[in-house]
Amino acid sequence: MYTITTPQQFLRQARKFFKKHPDLKPRFAAVVADLQNDPFQPGLALHPLGGKLAGCHAVSLTYSYRIVLTLLITEKEIILLDIGSHDEVYS
Repeated sequence: MYTITTPQQFLRQARKFFKKHPDLKPRFAAVVADLQNDPFQPGLALHPLGGKLAGCHAVSLTYSYRIVLTLLITEKEIILLDIGSHDEVYS
């Protein structure tokens, strides 16, 4: 089981995101639960990022929205960094 960490920056970003998209809260809760159990399950589409986000990973919330995270495998910890549209998160 992995531990999910949510820094203040992520919480602020998530509040803004869910004001615009309250319908995605249940999906977000399901994704976080799946991350805690096994972040490598295929349904999450976990993938490493490059460029300025090298060292981070992302999972799909929906086709259009992503969650950027740092995955510390040795410590079994997942730090959520950002949530938003594909363009918002990767720019």
